[in-house]
Amino acid sequence: MGAEIAKWVYTRIIVIRHRTLTAFRRVITCTGILEFRPAASRRPSLYGRRLTSANLFPSQMKKNRQFVAALCLLIAAALPSWAQKGGPPDEPPEASGRADAEFLQAADEVLAEMSNLLSLPIREPLKKSVRSRDEIRQFLLRQMREDKDDAKRYADQKALEALGLIPKGYPLDQKLVALLTEQIAGLYDPKQREFFIADWTQPTEQRLIMAHELTHALQDQYFHVEKWEEEVKTNDDAQLARESVLEGSAMVAMIDYLLRGTGKSSRDIQDFDPSLLVGDVNDSPELAQAPMVIQDEITFPYIPGAAFVQRALRQWKGWPDVHRLFENPPASTQQILHPDLYFRGVMPAQVDLAPLAKVVPRGWKKLDENVMGEFAVSEILKQFLGKEQADAIAPSWAGDRYAIYQRESRMQILLLIRLKLSEEAAATRFFGAYHSLLEKKDQTRTAESRRQNFFSFNTPDGGVFLRCYGAECLIAEGATQAMFDAMISAVHWPPALPAIPESDKPAITVQERAVSPVNTAFRTIVLSQDAETLVPAYAFH
Repeated sequence: MGAEIAKWVYTRIIVIRHRTLTAFRRVITCTGILEFRPAASRRPSLYGRRLTSANLFPSQMKKNRQFVAALCLLIAAALPSWAQKGGPPDEPPEASGRADAEFLQAADEVLAEMSNLLSLPIREPLKKSVRSRDEIRQFLLRQMREDKDDAKRYADQKALEALGLIPKGYPLDQKLVALLTEQIAGLYDPKQREFFIADWTQPTEQRLIMAHELTHALQDQYFHVEKWEEEVKTNDDAQLARESVLEGSAMVAMIDYLLRGTGKSSRDIQDFDPSLLVGDVNDSPELAQAPMVIQDEITFPYIPGAAFVQRALRQWKGWPDVHRLFENPPASTQQILHPDLYFRGVMPAQVDLAPLAKVVPRGWKKLDENVMGEFAVSEILKQFLGKEQADAIAPSWAGDRYAIYQRESRMQILLLIRLKLSEEAAATRFFGAYHSLLEKKDQTRTAESRRQNFFSFNTPDGGVFLRCYGAECLIAEGATQAMFDAMISAVHWPPALPAIPESDKPAITVQERAVSPVNTAFRTIVLSQDAETLVPAYAFH
């Protein structure tokens, strides 16, 4: 999970063209964003929030207004230079098929400006072109064919299906091509060292698109971005983190491009929240119809990525120091989401699946073994339990590894996940949340079994098992009881103890309020007193 959704497009792209550029125009004119209308008159924004006084916490509403107001004030100072260069009007004209000479001149001018802004002198000439929507679609299909990693894409599809993030049989490749064809406004191809722009973009938008894509081009000349990403090709989570550095830096560079000549930069923006620059997901038909995980994964590098890079700019001394991210890149999406962990050097825990793989019976073919990361764990929780509970549980992720198998004699899938949490109490909370998730995910389950920190049931596709011990949890879907028992033994965990009725055995009972967007019922944690250490376990009732 992680970078695989668009991994076969080995390019640097803007995939949020209409919404991002519209938002930038609104910020430049300082209208629209600060207008808080009743919730009924606004459609939900990217993550389901509505910027209205009716349903924002006062502190958050104040923070949003402060951020947008600060950006408006900073960019207002740039308006005179924008006017001289043909800045965006209120109603930009339709793209008119400008002469190539005009496009090439504009691209050369923006490249020189970005080179100065980023402190990356131009090392070699850059190929540039304008392409139609059909040409972009053909480019994407060609990239997909040249990738030739059909096995990896198949494994990713099966993993997403097994986790319940996409429907079974979902035409993932077809939908991604349609989505990216709709969204791409500009693109830098590191294989051909070529930048091109879509011919339907507005002339007044094109310099902003150039600022984004030419940031990628300059970074490629110095840091060889494709090779840099390939260094972690066996870790989807780390690859998505590196993608976030690339797209986040290009997003922040666009803001600095707008502010050039004002004496200000993105470093001067307090409470930076790039999600406020992204408009309504429903403005994009293909994106609006995509499963939530695709929406979130495609936009992740642009929004948390931009916030991470802006934090680095403020923490260090501007762009020359930020380029150190290529020498010491973030290791996980958790470091992107929580930049303090990156700057403190907190690394993900290493998780070993080898003991589990040894007990998988013959006849099962391993399709992939990889890392989910905090982002993917959050997506799984959010899919079934809602964003509030995902936000409460996912940050306790400390490390994981998963594997996806397929039975060679038939189409049965086996999914194994070994997860480390930050502490034992976090594992207890995760167990309670994931137990609820599994109940929502499989409505036709039979033969349920509940013991301390253990939950299992049968489905037509095989047994489902959840077991937590200490600060770790193990999940198996599509397994048998014998197979799961062998896995527990392989990692040297004791067998799950039976649930102990309070009337039969003394116990310490602690009341804990479950974090849930729809249910505030109390659950009971039972701490067994006769174990060597107190092992928390949910008591179900």
